Amino acid sequence: MPSDFLELAGRHVLVLGVANRKSVAWHVAQVLTEAGAHVIYGVRSPQRADAVRALVGTDAPVLVCDVEKPEEIQRLRDEVAATCGSLHGLVHSIAFADYSAGWLPFHETPRAAFLQAIDISCYSLLAVSDAFRELIDPESGSVVTISISTTRMTAENYGYMAPVKAALDSSVCFLAKSFSAFSRIRFNAVCPGLLKTSASAGIPGYVDSFLYAERATLRNEAVQTEEVANTAAFLLSPRSSGINAQGLVIDAGMSINYFDKGLVGGSEQAGTSHPEPSS
Repeated sequence: MPSDFLELAGRHVLVLGVANRKSVAWHVAQVLTEAGAHVIYGVRSPQRADAVRALVGTDAPVLVCDVEKPEEIQRLRDEVAATCGSLHGLVHSIAFADYSAGWLPFHETPRAAFLQAIDISCYSLLAVSDAFRELIDPESGSVVTISISTTRMTAENYGYMAPVKAALDSSVCFLAKSFSAFSRIRFNAVCPGLLKTSASAGIPGYVDSFLYAERATLRNEAVQTEEVANTAAFLLSPRSSGINAQGLVIDAGMSINYFDKGLVGGSEQAGTSHPEPSS
C-alpha cells in the first residue's frame, strides 16, 4: 500500500462547483478520492446533482446548493453536518459570468451582470466560509478557492471577470486574517493559467487566447487541469500547513515569457530554443 504522504486519508472535504468531467472541481475531487479522502459534492441545481450522481454513483454524497440563496447555504451546512459531522477541507470552485450581451468594452459592463458575478464568484466564498466556520476543523482545516494566474493582464475578452477574481484574491487574505482570531484554518487560492473547461468555452474568443497562452509557456504545452487539482490537494493537506493567505500560480512559466522571440516575431513555434551541449 502506498504511503499517505499528503495525509489526506480519512479526511472529509466538501467540493463545490462540479459541473462535468472537465470541471476543475471534478479533477480536485478525483485526486482527493485517490488519496483516501472522503469527498462530499456540492452542486448548483437538482439537474446538476443528477449528472454528478451519474459520475460518482453511490460512492459519495451529492448535495444541492445555489450559493445565490443564503437559505440554501445554511441547508447545505446542516446536511453536511448530518453526513459527516465535521470537515477538514473545503474547495470553492465556483464562478459565473453572464456574457449574453456579447463582448463589450469594460466601461460598458452591465451593472446586473457585474454584481451577479461578484455574488456568485466572490461573495459566495465569504458566505460559505462563514456558514461552515464551526464545522471546519479549527486546527488543521483548509479552504481552497480557484482563481486565475493574474488579474492585471487586461484580456479584453475576459472582461469584468478579472476584477471579480481580484476581489476573490483579496478576500482570501481577509478571510485568513479574520479566521485567525479563533482558529488555525487556512485560506489559499490556486491560480492557474488558461485551461480547457466547459466554463471557459463560454468566454468570447477563448480558443485564440488559449492557443496563445500555450505558446507562451516555457514548455509549449498548456497547463493541465490535473496539475491544478494536484496543487489544490496539496493546499488541502497538512503538508502545506505553513501556507496561508497565498495564491499559488500554476502557469508553466507563461508569466515570464511574453517576450519570447517566437511570439514577438510571430513564428508558428514559440519557445526558447535549447542549444546542443558543447563537447
